[in-house]
Amino acid sequence: MRTKNIILIIIVILLAVTPLWMKGGAEFGGADGQAEVAITQMQPDYKPWFSSIWEPPSGEIESLLFALQAAIGAGFLGYFLGCLRARKETTP
Repeated sequence: MRTKNIILIIIVILLAVTPLWMKGGAEFGGADGQAEVAITQMQPDYKPWFSSIWEPPSGEIESLLFALQAAIGAGFLGYFLGCLRARKETTP
């Protein structure tokens, strides 16, 4: 059992480190930025329909809010699945 856990931990670490190593220290970007570049290349005079209500002061704050959103979603999903499992175990 312990060997199995160690192997799983090594696999998780490799999954986390390999993309960073292969990327070579380049900056990660999202699909929004790529879409904006593609649109401005196709139609340089394009005007957005609306703008953001609030722009985070820095990229770190934006990343923090994204991670917080993911954590809340994962917590809700875990709670929901736990409730389903508990209901299944208590039902005769």
